[in-house]
Amino acid sequence: MNLRDLSYLVALAEYRHFGRAAEASFVSQPTLSTQIRKLEDELGVALVERTPRKVLLTETGREIARRARAVLSQVDEIKSIAQRTRDPESGTIRLGIFPTLGPYLLPHVIPRLRERFPRLELLLREEKTEQVLHMLREGTLDAGILALPVHDDSLHTEFLFEEPFLLAVPGGHPLASRRKLRMEDLSEQNLLLLEDGHCLRDQALEVCHMAGAGEKSGFRATSLETLRQMVSANVGITLLPALAVKPPIAQSANVQLVEFDAPAPSRRIAMLWRKSSAMTPFFEALAAVIRDVPAHLLSANGCATGQPDATPHVAPPSS
Repeated sequence: MNLRDLSYLVALAEYRHFGRAAEASFVSQPTLSTQIRKLEDELGVALVERTPRKVLLTETGREIARRARAVLSQVDEIKSIAQRTRDPESGTIRLGIFPTLGPYLLPHVIPRLRERFPRLELLLREEKTEQVLHMLREGTLDAGILALPVHDDSLHTEFLFEEPFLLAVPGGHPLASRRKLRMEDLSEQNLLLLEDGHCLRDQALEVCHMAGAGEKSGFRATSLETLRQMVSANVGITLLPALAVKPPIAQSANVQLVEFDAPAPSRRIAMLWRKSSAMTPFFEALAAVIRDVPAHLLSANGCATGQPDATPHVAPPSS
């Protein structure tokens, strides 16, 4: 048994297709199939059920693949330890981030990371929260940037910053002329929300619950940009996080942004990694750079369109 054969089994467990697993492993399909059969012969058990249309792992195969994935993750950790010993700020980091934050935070953070860690190769993976958590647990990501709360005792949580929400409304909406909003102003309003699986949907639903608002029926967006365009088209109103309305993001026509009175609804962003990781000191340094994002980017002050600037405020951390 060798690590290469274990990696083939893990790839097969992930793709459930010999051709795609071989492509992901950079070998031919016959080579991968032959090595899987050799692994089965060596272990003396069937690992794969071969059917005409798809590949299924046996119960034993699934369990061995799960353990093989952990072994390969540990091997990667060993290599990382050696690399960090030679040069603590070089090597490759696989970082996950969720879609309603990545496009808006990364343009401000990546140049700072490149300046601070010029030899670092940062591989970014944009996925919904549950997928990022799954990949962290499985070892296919080194760290992730997610919205709190995250309930997983195996992960270390490093708080980064709090990001307030603004209300986005069409220009002719009754709330467009408001200088500041109270939560009760949303009472009986119906908001446009994202589809299931986005953490921003859960956060918006929590705001709706606190304010006595509801969800606009018959529509769920696949992205934050779709929500913005639906507001522009007079379909409804929605919540947008502060980073999503800051330059270089262009303002959309017919979209008014209205701030909330303090304490504004917000989301808390953190960086997470496995507690077992040998790279904790480096991740702490990485988090410090991300945490140092300019304060004005994380303030709703000055975001409101068509309204005078209000007195700056910072929303207190949520409990």
